[in-house]
Amino acid sequence: MHYLNETHILLFLIQLALIIFLARFFGEIFRRFKQPVLTAELLIGLLLGPTILGRFLPALHTLIFPDDPIQHNMLETIAWIGVLFLLLDTGLEIDFSSAWRQKGSALIISFSDIIIPMIIAFIPCILLPDIYLADEDKRLQFALFMAVVMTISAMPIASRVMHDLKILKTDLGYLTMSALAVNDIVGWVLFTIILGLFSQSAFNFWNVIIVFLATVGFSALALTSGRYLSNKTVDFFHKNQLPEPASSFTFACLTGLVFGAITQKLGIHALFGFFIAGIVVGEAKKLKEETRSIISQMVHSLFVPIFFVNIGLKMDFIANFDFFPVLLITFIGIIGRFYGAWVGVSISKVPKINRALISAAHTPGGMMEIVVALLALEIGLITPKIFIAIVISAVISSILMGPWMSWLLKKRKDVKIAKYINFNYGIHIMDDVDKFEAVNIIASKLPLIVKNINIQDITREISNREKEYSTAIGEGIAIPHVRINSISDPVLMFGFSKEGIDWNAPDGKLTHFIYFLLSPSTTNDLHIEILSKIARLMQNKENYMKLLQSDDIVELSDSLKSIFG
Repeated sequence: MHYLNETHILLFLIQLALIIFLARFFGEIFRRFKQPVLTAELLIGLLLGPTILGRFLPALHTLIFPDDPIQHNMLETIAWIGVLFLLLDTGLEIDFSSAWRQKGSALIISFSDIIIPMIIAFIPCILLPDIYLADEDKRLQFALFMAVVMTISAMPIASRVMHDLKILKTDLGYLTMSALAVNDIVGWVLFTIILGLFSQSAFNFWNVIIVFLATVGFSALALTSGRYLSNKTVDFFHKNQLPEPASSFTFACLTGLVFGAITQKLGIHALFGFFIAGIVVGEAKKLKEETRSIISQMVHSLFVPIFFVNIGLKMDFIANFDFFPVLLITFIGIIGRFYGAWVGVSISKVPKINRALISAAHTPGGMMEIVVALLALEIGLITPKIFIAIVISAVISSILMGPWMSWLLKKRKDVKIAKYINFNYGIHIMDDVDKFEAVNIIASKLPLIVKNINIQDITREISNREKEYSTAIGEGIAIPHVRINSISDPVLMFGFSKEGIDWNAPDGKLTHFIYFLLSPSTTNDLHIEILSKIARLMQNKENYMKLLQSDDIVELSDSLKSIFG
């Protein structure tokens, strides 16, 4: 019988301290250069693992990471807790209700972005030489797995890039995230079915049906009754003023553990249970954006780095590197996901100017692709060479997305925002109101600016949008917006609250500046350019303070002309 001793605990603490410090330190450097933190975490794993430290300083590597099963298992356990909670956090990011209501375009884009990449990936993978297969007799299962893994898009990375580019809270961002949400759900259902297929010694149609029914049945029950119970539970926390975010966080963790145990028992996988649990808890209407943000920060600052660093600690990337599968998988992954989304946005008649942006947002593989690949590696579905190719492909596609989307945005024409602001009736000062009252106050002056306009319809649509997801982008700024048919040019109005309004912002800060935008339904490109430019200019600290220190409408008007003129 093996027991933990003081040396095991000491080494474990040293390993954790080293991993977390280096991952956070280099992660911040990568973040400042607009690169995915995931890349830094994988590189730290390569540095500390057999690829670098083990190759050039083997004695030091053995001292810090000895070849001891107990020591390995301690770190492995924490790493898998990390990936389970990563799936929980990914589920929390998905707004299932909004994606379902979006239907039309989001579903078309999502299914196109699943079917086309699968076709593009399946054909070359079924023809791969035997040297790249873990089991020659299961070539079909391998090709199906590769086809599915090529459909998985990195929703957290897409969300982060669009947030940095200030387009996440636009209609384009809303449509993209809805499509990615459906993509994630369908992708995980397909992946669990492939796992069930591979676990069989021989293909059995009825076993496939059982796995499929178990996966779909559990998902359907969770996303109906589970969502209802989740909403009622979080409602109960708020009505009884239980401490937050502790209560919601505990509830999310317990839901993940229960769902994970159920799916593991069903023979699907605990990861899928945690993913569905995140969606279910995230559907609670009273779950604040700040609470989601705190959960996400905890997961990504502590647990996730350990998981991705641990990948590099387990494998020699140089010894298992093969240029051919790296090139093939990177190419079919990026091209397949891009053109899959492109066909979808074209069918759904998204304006041409936005098609490349939405398609580019679907290209990164990111964390989920690596998690799925590691699971496949551990059950013997893929070889180390294929695993490393998938990891490198995910990193490359994640790195490319930011500069690619930034370049696509810069190709658009510049817009002068001041010409859309009515400085006589479009500027308002308000305090001691909630966000819905603020919307009503700003909208009340619309008839003085635009003829034949229905204020009730506009405020209702904006209020419904705010209930679904907040238009606050953080740092004291909110951008409620709506597109209508009855105007020919955008109308921009401005509200200011020195005290601040609780707008359910992701950073938890009160909102001081409300940019209220109405755009014609036919000018989706201009709508996005205005919203994006407002967000970019307000990042300037001087602009921010100029508005915050204004005492009356005249000063506010002068400041707005100075900033947006």
